[in-house]
Amino acid sequence: MTSRPCPLSLSQPVYTATQVLQNEALVAQRLNITMPDLMERAGAAAFSQIQSSWPKLGSMLVICGQGNNGGDGFVIARLAHLAGIKVSVLLLAKQKPQASALIAFQALQLSSVEIIKANDSSSCDPAQVIQQFRGELIVDAIFGIGFHGELSQEVQLIIGQINNHKAAKVAIDVPSGLSATTGHVESLAVIATITVTFIVLKQGLLTGQAANYLGELFLADLEIGSAFINHINKLDYADNHQVALFQGIDDLPLLKKRQPTSHKGTIGLLLAIGGNLGMPGAIRLSAEAALRCGAALVAVSCHQSNLGIVLNGRPEIMLAPDNVQSLIQSNAYDKANVYLLGPGLGLDDWATQLFTALMLTKKSCVFDADALTLLSGLSERELLNARVSNNQWVLTPHPLEAAKLLHCSVAEIEVDRFTAVRSIANQYNCICLLKGAGSLVSDGKTTWINSSGNAGMASGGMGDVLSGIIGALLLQMPDAFHAVRLACYIHGAAADRIAAKLGQRGMLASDLFVELQQLVNL
Repeated sequence: MTSRPCPLSLSQPVYTATQVLQNEALVAQRLNITMPDLMERAGAAAFSQIQSSWPKLGSMLVICGQGNNGGDGFVIARLAHLAGIKVSVLLLAKQKPQASALIAFQALQLSSVEIIKANDSSSCDPAQVIQQFRGELIVDAIFGIGFHGELSQEVQLIIGQINNHKAAKVAIDVPSGLSATTGHVESLAVIATITVTFIVLKQGLLTGQAANYLGELFLADLEIGSAFINHINKLDYADNHQVALFQGIDDLPLLKKRQPTSHKGTIGLLLAIGGNLGMPGAIRLSAEAALRCGAALVAVSCHQSNLGIVLNGRPEIMLAPDNVQSLIQSNAYDKANVYLLGPGLGLDDWATQLFTALMLTKKSCVFDADALTLLSGLSERELLNARVSNNQWVLTPHPLEAAKLLHCSVAEIEVDRFTAVRSIANQYNCICLLKGAGSLVSDGKTTWINSSGNAGMASGGMGDVLSGIIGALLLQMPDAFHAVRLACYIHGAAADRIAAKLGQRGMLASDLFVELQQLVNL
């Protein structure tokens, strides 16, 4: 059994913990694979990856729970012992392992591997065992994908000791304490050096807090991954056919090659509105990003005090009136193919008037930043009227803005980002891009997890650049959902290129422009 590094280049479906737990045994049975055999495959794949990552490994501590994840750990320990590695097993179980895990445990007992049992009747202190371990590697086989809810105080202490230990850590299937479905960590989770996950990718490993805990991610499909995917595809789930997919680089939606006779009129005009008093930078960043990503014409409506700053060094940007009445009677408003509203918009009367004028448009409109706050303040009737009239909205919230849109807390958004992005898409009849590590793009049924981007993007103006990219691609692509997906990817990819050359710290939003132009021309 072998594993391969993730993120993978090919787009592919990803699954919840429930989907895997409910279907893995059935798929294995159809392939004449018993669950003990499947567990043996999982342990062998994980151990193979351990050998590949640490070829000179001398000793390891395997920490096992009583479920199937612990069973994987028993297999790993037995194989490591056979390979001449000094192994100790710390068993965190108040009762005997069950089913397949018991078979793996009994096989382990036939070896001379040290098994330290920590249960109610034992005087063993598991935290102390971990603290006193002097080896090179700790294997986390405590919970796996079955974990949900909160960790007990005892387990929190154990995971704290694991994280504080200087040894490298391998998480089996999922770092203990992390939800495989949502990527949420309630209190703490094992911070792994590598994670080896099995059969298929779990959606919670690819978004939200998961990036802080996974380390390098490897997938071992145990030779049933394809059969599992085919099986799930044939099922008729009663959850609105919600599908989650991982977005890789090799089969992204692409911009069509321009015809030799293309001109400004065939590509179109983006009208960008924002840049209230004292906030010129946001709308300037959006406008220039749109130009760099192929928008033929970009007009900006901003506060008159900001005109000089918005135009400075970029004469290609056109100006539109800042007065609402003049704006809606202007050529820019009438001829614009796509609107962008929000960067630096503010929340005053001027901003509200512009928002009201754009809210009922039948053209594609990207709502970002302050426009999202104004949108969240609509009454149910106002929102219903807007939903009926709008052609295509794209909303780009970060978690705080998402919380405003759904009238909940940021914590509730982060507990389940998948439910949040789908809820916004359905409630506002839009395509929603929920920003953050592993950004999510959803139309309410299909949700894509983005794979590009890095922590260097945690700086002002990055979201403004993203909204400009989206506006530009909406002009050039007939499918809005594909346009938002591609925009999200190349936004992160531009930052990844810069990080590879210069590092993450000190990255500015405007640094992305040159890379963006190259990416849209690949």
